[in-house]
Amino acid sequence: MGEIEEVPGRRGSASHSIIAEDAAALEHLGHKQELKRNFSMISMLGLAFAILNTWTALAASITLALPSGGPSSVVWGLIVAGICNLCLAASLAEFLSAYPTAGGQYHWAAIIAWKKWSRSISYITGWINVSGWVALTATGGLLGSTFIINIISLLHPEYVTEPWHQFLIYIGFTLIALFINAFSTRLLPLFTKAAFFWSLTGFVIISITILACASPNYQSGEFVYGDFINEVGWPDGLAWLLGLLQGAFALTGFDAVAHMIEEIPQPQIRGPRIMLYCIGIGMITGFVFLSCLLFCVNNIDDVIESSAGPLLQIFMDATKNPAGSVCLLMFPLVCMLFTSTTLMTTSSRMSYAFARDRGLPFSYIFARVHPGLDVPLNALLWTAAWVVVFGCIFLGSSSTFNAITSASVVALGVTYAIPPTINVLRGRKMLPPNRPFKLPGAVGWIMNLVGICWTILTTVLFVFPPEVPVTSENMNYCVVAFGVILLIAAVTWIFDGRKNYKGPLVVFEGLETRTVEGVETVLEPATESDSTTKGMA
Repeated sequence: MGEIEEVPGRRGSASHSIIAEDAAALEHLGHKQELKRNFSMISMLGLAFAILNTWTALAASITLALPSGGPSSVVWGLIVAGICNLCLAASLAEFLSAYPTAGGQYHWAAIIAWKKWSRSISYITGWINVSGWVALTATGGLLGSTFIINIISLLHPEYVTEPWHQFLIYIGFTLIALFINAFSTRLLPLFTKAAFFWSLTGFVIISITILACASPNYQSGEFVYGDFINEVGWPDGLAWLLGLLQGAFALTGFDAVAHMIEEIPQPQIRGPRIMLYCIGIGMITGFVFLSCLLFCVNNIDDVIESSAGPLLQIFMDATKNPAGSVCLLMFPLVCMLFTSTTLMTTSSRMSYAFARDRGLPFSYIFARVHPGLDVPLNALLWTAAWVVVFGCIFLGSSSTFNAITSASVVALGVTYAIPPTINVLRGRKMLPPNRPFKLPGAVGWIMNLVGICWTILTTVLFVFPPEVPVTSENMNYCVVAFGVILLIAAVTWIFDGRKNYKGPLVVFEGLETRTVEGVETVLEPATESDSTTKGMA
């Protein structure tokens, strides 16, 4: 791992002085400080971890891996996904420490890409990232509403689920998330701190409770860590690889801190740490939680086929008590409310940042920050509106909705790989050497290449049919949804972006600074009071 160095003289600086320096640094990246830097290290970590919510996401999606590799795929697939995502996150952390702007991947791609292709690569990266985050926002309401439907199914076995029942609950999650983001922005740091501690508390209480209740009737360690199941029809190796998708899904969204980076002091130092910490915490809690669940399982087929959902079924296996199981489910259910809110927060900031650089149609509308609420209100409404549209799609076709949410994971994964890929192709020389977070020598090359290869692998696996024989019912339409995202990006580039999108503006101080090929730059004489960005290769 690279080392993160403290900027000399900052540790003893007053808070307002640090914020002033951060605002100046943001101005050198071409943007005025409009959002308040209200988040602390813990509250931003809470936001990042609330979005990953790894142990909850793993529990909710455990049926992805159980028939496709069994317990061994569930547990060790998470470790594989975690290590590869750490490599990818470390690769992006280098960019974040050099250019801490809410644009994230599209901004970084613009700076380091070849001049001829910079604007188009940046624009398409931005559109894929915006689309991915808007679609990912729908997953919070989906999982939250699914948990509530599962509770009803457990307590009332005669209940018949209708799509509109879940749709109304889904809309409820969306409206609550919108209200909190729009009217309680000053309380968001407290909200995300609460999310962090609630999630960790739930993880500890549930793990201890189910182990205590299931004692001494545990599955063997050989079953939990070594049992292999293949019920999907693919060859065993491919079936196990498809089980990796559970871990990949549970660790998607770690770029949230990049899109929120303009709301935390000392972003060059804290941002990379948060990006890596949230994955590390997710891996540890996820591994322990999955192990506890699998030790308490009675019958794998019952878990896969349960109308009450896999998590409630395992709680029932452990506690033998419906009321107790429902009480335990309150922890992940509330986590989903935190997740829905923080997903909408991050998605709105991503849309706001891209609009600020004139990447969206009617950018002047979505780039506004409401003067009284201190939030990009129009970008929030844009995100919420699309989430509602996706909910309407769910009413008509759940498979289409699932394809959209799967495409969001593919889309974000692709954007994670674009900046490191360009940097690798250009000899890993495109970042300023004085950045606070650096991956040294061979370590940087290895982490970049592992992260890129992981993205290629998961992109292919996410568009693979989950089982054979392939029918219209079990076909994976994710590739179609992702194709639509790419088509929208290409069409908007031809009719709008090609004329109006100039890419981010970067201001560099000191006339000895080398040229940045990809974006329009402004050189200013260096002053003692301002921070400088030098050494671009």
